[in-house]
Amino acid sequence: MLTLTQIKLPNKSILVNFSLALTAEERTRSRHRFTTVEGEIVYLHLPRGTVLQDGDLLQDYGETILVRVSAKLEPVITVTTTNSLELLKAAYHLGNRHVLVEISTDYLRLAPDPVLQKMLEQLNFEVISEIMPFFPEQGAYKHHSDG
Repeated sequence: MLTLTQIKLPNKSILVNFSLALTAEERTRSRHRFTTVEGEIVYLHLPRGTVLQDGDLLQDYGETILVRVSAKLEPVITVTTTNSLELLKAAYHLGNRHVLVEISTDYLRLAPDPVLQKMLEQLNFEVISEIMPFFPEQGAYKHHSDG
């Protein structure tokens, strides 16, 4: 099993050995076993608290193998409205519940949750279910090594 111990900043031009598609939750795991897209088993042994980003490059201890991380498609709900102030209010309500949220100027995106979906619909937001990459805000204490 290949053990990945180092993180490098994204570089689209570098040739990689393997690709590792991870959900938003999986990208927060610094010690875990995964299977690459190509079927290779890899073990992450990164500094605790590391949050991987789409495009990050992971290396083994000997710096001979490169693995590119990608954001895996996953079920999400996307919240929209034509009023940006209302979207801010929705972000406030979700933050009050400590929900992981992807924030954009046009939408909010979160993991499917029937209770939250109903609340948002009752507040007159458009809520649609999708299969998309999910990039939630990591908060003020996120950690990403510069390799």
